[in-house]
Amino acid sequence: MREYRKKICEYLLLWFVGGCLYYGFEVVFRGFSHWSMFVLGGICMCFCAWQGSVRQWQDPLWVQLLRCMVFITSCEFITGIIVNKWMGWHVWDYTGMPLQLFGQICVPFMLLFSCLSVVGIYLGGNILWKVFGEKKPHFFLI
Repeated sequence: MREYRKKICEYLLLWFVGGCLYYGFEVVFRGFSHWSMFVLGGICMCFCAWQGSVRQWQDPLWVQLLRCMVFITSCEFITGIIVNKWMGWHVWDYTGMPLQLFGQICVPFMLLFSCLSVVGIYLGGNILWKVFGEKKPHFFLI
């Protein structure tokens, strides 16, 4: 039971940190954000940390990056369909961007989010290690 509580605390902290970072990132670069982006940023941060820890940080950074890029892009698409199309909140619209799908995802932002996922992988791994005493992450490119 104690280990279960520890995991909940770990992922709540990761979710909060990821939510704050992504929300803040949007405010700085876009001038505004939406609460749904806080939720999405937190989920993505949890995944960035989880995917590394579950593999015990044995995968090279480019493999982790690719894994996170697919996850984040998928989450962005699902979230976009829900908040923009179904709910009609118009949080974002990539219709004018090249290589876009239904205005919800596009290649330029997919590449930007992949760069942000490097921060999530590094920060998430170090939070798990330094705050919660999990295995120390080792990052390598190849």
